[in-house]
Amino acid sequence: MNELNMPNHIGIIMDGNGRWATKRGLPRSAGHKAGAENLKKLCRHINKLGLNYLSLYAFSTENFKREVSEVNYLMNLFIEMFTNDFKFLIEDNVKVLFSGRREGLPKNVVKAIEKMEFDSKGNTGTVLNICLNYGSQDEIVDMVKKISNEVKESKISIEDINKELVNRNMYYELPPVDFVIRTSGEMRISNFMLWQSSYAEYYFSETLFPDFNENEFDKAIEEFNKRNRRFGGN
Repeated sequence: MNELNMPNHIGIIMDGNGRWATKRGLPRSAGHKAGAENLKKLCRHINKLGLNYLSLYAFSTENFKREVSEVNYLMNLFIEMFTNDFKFLIEDNVKVLFSGRREGLPKNVVKAIEKMEFDSKGNTGTVLNICLNYGSQDEIVDMVKKISNEVKESKISIEDINKELVNRNMYYELPPVDFVIRTSGEMRISNFMLWQSSYAEYYFSETLFPDFNENEFDKAIEEFNKRNRRFGGN
């Protein structure tokens, strides 16, 4: 991997946990647990590769439409992950951010994510942006409201609005996503970082996320290195 060009910012749409479990005759919760275990190994691997920014689609705003039992299981899994299982990220110098609306999340989930952000705020390694209760259209709406308030309060004028100002008013000011990976064979974006991924390359893997291991990730990076990024040019 050392001779390959690493993207600056990778986004991963982690899909297929439920189908992984169903194929094995297991409850969907078993798939989510397996996905979390795989994510731990993948995060360690990615951090060793020296990636600057990694954004993960963990839970969309639309995911609240799932069965109540599944949503409750996921919320408890997030608390366990962010309180205990993923403490190694802080020790590994990873700076953790959470993009998404805090409103609507259980108080214990909000407490866990705020503590993880606080404990890792001084870290200088890979920036891990976890998209939780996230929808890109909602992020854009929230950005418009923030900028509108600044105009209303005469902090800025209409003429001050440009792409840089828009980016600064997203949930976090992050660099463009260069490479988006989606697992499980689905070929859609699902409302993931639409603004940030305007010129991203996309990679759709047939592998379900619990099986998307380090080797599968490396294959994706090899594919990225074959792409000719023209950013709208010829």
